[in-house]
Amino acid sequence: MSVTLPANHVVDVAAPTIRAIGLRKAFGPIVAVDDVSFELGAGRIYGLLGPNGSGKTTLIRLLTGLGHADAGTAEVLGIQMPSRVTLGRIGYMTQSDGVYPALTVAENVRFFGTVYGRSEAAASLAALEVVALADRADTVTANLSGGQRRRLSLACALVHEPAVLFLDEPTVGVDPLLRVEFWAHFRRLADAGTTIVVSSHVMDEADRCDDLLFVRAGRVIARGSGADLRARAGTTDLEAAFLRFAGDGTEQR
Repeated sequence: MSVTLPANHVVDVAAPTIRAIGLRKAFGPIVAVDDVSFELGAGRIYGLLGPNGSGKTTLIRLLTGLGHADAGTAEVLGIQMPSRVTLGRIGYMTQSDGVYPALTVAENVRFFGTVYGRSEAAASLAALEVVALADRADTVTANLSGGQRRRLSLACALVHEPAVLFLDEPTVGVDPLLRVEFWAHFRRLADAGTTIVVSSHVMDEADRCDDLLFVRAGRVIARGSGADLRARAGTTDLEAAFLRFAGDGTEQR
């Protein structure tokens, strides 16, 4: 799929594309996001790395305006979230497959494209080609394998060519060859100006990101490139680096 940005895909590279300012979210006694602040620029891939239950999904929901923060603010493309207009420029692939099982593959992508103002068949086909599902366009979604539904969810997030793309565990259940193709496409999108935030607990994908944010117990405990984090932790292993930062309890902004 060639990357052709829509007319409204205008990004001010001098301004942060995403800002978190003192974000906090608790569920009863459990603090899922704890005073998180950062700025993310345009045209880069950012990895939220941390174990399950560390607050990555909750943080993404706050950034997209789909969750209500107890404190702090989130801004995307210079607008405080939630913003219905800004949501039209965001792609979000959830951790669970957000597709309709009774619809065909093509109908699912067309539906999400129409919601975002991209109802043309060519846009749907292009998104399906990215995830290697064009040959299953007429298949009822309920008949897809788990990995194929994951691929369809990604197509639905890409169909409107968003300026900002949030991917929550996007490669879970995807075969290794297609995973490589996914990351190659993410890189092409970033090179064309898209800001991408990817959550994962798989450390071997981390080096595909430009910048990493280690997340533990709702806090950002370290940030930097893979090479930078290894150097600061005094190790050549990224998982060991995470454990080093998690062990000292300090937060690196």
